[in-house]
Amino acid sequence: MNCAHPISKTAGLSCLRALTLLLGIFIFIPASRGEPVSREGRVVIKYWEKWTGFEGDAMKAVVDDFNASQNRIYVDYLTISEIDRKLMLATGGGNPPDVAGVWSFMVPVYAENNALTPLDKLAAKYGLKRDDYIDVYWQLCCHRGRLWALPTTPASLALHWNKKMFRAAGLDPEKPPRSIAELEMMNEKLTRTNEDGTLKVVGHLADEPGWWSTNWNFWFGGSYYDNDHLTVDTPENRASFEWMQSYPKRFGKENVLLFKEGFGNSFASPQNPFFREKVAMVIQGVWMYNFIKNYAPKDFEWGVAPFPSVDPVKLKDVTIVEEDILVIPVGSKHPHEAFEFMKYVNSQKPMEKLCMGQRKFTPLKKVSPEFLKTHPNPYIKIFIDLAKSPNAKTLPSVTTWTQLKSDLIWAVGEVMRVMTTPQDALMYVQKHQQKALDRRNELWGRIQNERLKEWDRREAEL
Repeated sequence: MNCAHPISKTAGLSCLRALTLLLGIFIFIPASRGEPVSREGRVVIKYWEKWTGFEGDAMKAVVDDFNASQNRIYVDYLTISEIDRKLMLATGGGNPPDVAGVWSFMVPVYAENNALTPLDKLAAKYGLKRDDYIDVYWQLCCHRGRLWALPTTPASLALHWNKKMFRAAGLDPEKPPRSIAELEMMNEKLTRTNEDGTLKVVGHLADEPGWWSTNWNFWFGGSYYDNDHLTVDTPENRASFEWMQSYPKRFGKENVLLFKEGFGNSFASPQNPFFREKVAMVIQGVWMYNFIKNYAPKDFEWGVAPFPSVDPVKLKDVTIVEEDILVIPVGSKHPHEAFEFMKYVNSQKPMEKLCMGQRKFTPLKKVSPEFLKTHPNPYIKIFIDLAKSPNAKTLPSVTTWTQLKSDLIWAVGEVMRVMTTPQDALMYVQKHQQKALDRRNELWGRIQNERLKEWDRREAEL
């Protein structure tokens, strides 16, 4: 299959079988009590998925359709808590599910830990091609030149703004900022303080909601990784951290902390600061529509646009993309049947049903007019266009990403508390994490040939 060129020479081996005694702590939650189609006489494949609520219901409906569409395969759908940990344990113990729904950032670690089945041969057999997908979502399923997963529901990030707050501040509610400079100009007009000088309303905060604070560098032209080397301490990355630090310096770090304390754990509630008109502009994903519909006031006026970058010409339509994926763990008893189900999910009609149920968009290039016409999110086309942008960014595809992210979170915290300079924080992360990456590279160099032969053998057995 036409996966991207191999990315990095990073590797990591987990001692999986040593952990199999922990398998007894698994909690299996049936996604549905009813079995509308009998499994008798069929090949039963076990499918583990992380989704709950309406997201789980959307996939359960697709599973039910698949089970009813033929009489050879029955998909037994189970919702699993802490799936990232439990899937690795089950695979190491030799008792994995046949197919699992996880996140795309897990691909490098799971692939290099021999926990996934390479899918290039099966994809070719069933006629699945890279050209069928929005390119970045196929790429997220690849690692070291091989295909390890298929997409389910994708996401991209965009600016969400409160039109009523814009209007009240004398701003055009239909014209969001096009650059970081414009965003900060609007921020000044939108921000109001109480008589004692504490913050009452702000236009924007760099750490609200804070889920992507480690990745503002993308909107400044930065990155964290280039082949075998980290690129943490660069002028672009420093500029993004300096921009973040401008908030506590401008408003006062105690003021910002006090203001944010009033938010509490209020994202999925009517107390969300964006819904309460405490914050006028936030960065959020395509899923935000669901929370606006369920928790925002009935007269809430909002818009969506690409989040502005430092240079709207050179850095146009920057976004971060992620996706949920389906994988076949090593040790699956029915890999062919599992892939047949995965192929069904990746067909246009089932995929659109799943993504519509979760109020997201499809990773497939081909989209029915009815999907776009009937989608409840009035801005769904913006999220699709952002995913197709050449400036659609992904998290670094390295097996040390978890450690790197942990250090970056520390750096963001130190910078936002004005405890250190952006340069000193990034220099520390660069030095500390490059050592970790070098160790992984060295390990991969020792086991690379053996690992590649093993992947070839597994694929030949399919």
